Amino acid sequence: MHELDLDIISPEKKVYSGKVKSVTIPGTKGNFQVLFNHAPLISTFELGIIKVGLPGDSTRIFTTSGGSAEILDNKVLLLSDTIEAVENIDLERALKSKVRAEERLTNKSGSIDFDRARASLAKAMNRIKAVEKYSTLKKDIPI
Repeated sequence: MHELDLDIISPEKKVYSGKVKSVTIPGTKGNFQVLFNHAPLISTFELGIIKVGLPGDSTRIFTTSGGSAEILDNKVLLLSDTIEAVENIDLERALKSKVRAEERLTNKSGSIDFDRARASLAKAMNRIKAVEKYSTLKKDIPI
């Protein structure tokens, strides 16, 4: 079987390591998929969802704030400051984070860092979207 070796690493830990059939990564100009015998590549990736196709037709889903990817000789290395498996996302916490970020953005106080608030909102929305689309936790999620 044609498989890739995938390592996903954050500053805190190795998030995933194993054999996979494919990896779909949120590139700067759209998603790109890595399959067996992919051309060598070093690239950055954006905030979004990483889909990992596992042997046996199952899939793992991760949210990321962005990072860098190295593809060489059927090995894929993804480095990201923040990356989380969808099954580990605390939906309640993500929803609260979304509300806090929205409140900061509507507050016109001069002490608010709007770029940071926008980034927090984008990360929260990405986590909520991942749970809504891929998790068994999904119910009626107020977005």
